Amino acid sequence: MSRYLLRLCLAWCVVVVTASFAVAQDAGIDLARYKAEIDAFRQWDAKNAAPADAVLFVGSSTIRLWSTAEAFPSLPVINRGFGGSQILEVNHYIQDVTLKYKPAVVVFYAGDNDINAGRTPAQVEADYREFVQRVLAVRADTRVVFLAIKPSPARWDKWPAMRDANDRVRALGDRINAERAGAPALFYADVATPMLTADGQTQAHLYADDGLHLSAAGYASWNRVLAPLLDRLDRVRTR
Repeated sequence: MSRYLLRLCLAWCVVVVTASFAVAQDAGIDLARYKAEIDAFRQWDAKNAAPADAVLFVGSSTIRLWSTAEAFPSLPVINRGFGGSQILEVNHYIQDVTLKYKPAVVVFYAGDNDINAGRTPAQVEADYREFVQRVLAVRADTRVVFLAIKPSPARWDKWPAMRDANDRVRALGDRINAERAGAPALFYADVATPMLTADGQTQAHLYADDGLHLSAAGYASWNRVLAPLLDRLDRVRTR
């Protein structure tokens, strides 16, 4: 990369980070509330080597509580789910939870807490677009998988907005892929539809007692959806 392009990239990153901080303040988010968890990631990384060309799981507590290494034992998995984070917070800590690893694949779940906190589907789309742009600026061949926001019993009243956010993110991926030369970079994993009954209702056994987080059966449902896609992306990763 030329010095000019490097300076341009760094300047762009400063603008993005500054803008994100301002948006988070406007949204009433304390960006320091998960600092202890991020510090723990930093301490682990200081003592351990992360795998090259990793499959990185990042996002909110749904990622944090997922036994991803056990679910996908053949893959070089890193899990960097933290707190009950929103996408703005993932973006704020993106260097520590994503960019430093230069992953081959990113599996992303957030947006659930965002909608519940009052952010709009359009804002979720914009925040996710920022995440994707920053990831691809560091490694252009990274593949990013967005896991559909889930229809949980505890937040059933928010499901229409969450479904709208899902549709927007899926369309965003289609647009970005169409604009890029070469292989697609963005993927959408519909983990939400299998969690609904034929008449569009939630299934209680897929959730923990709080009606929000996933049960073992819920994670098994997600694993079934995600495994074939990760297998396909892994074959590309190891060529």
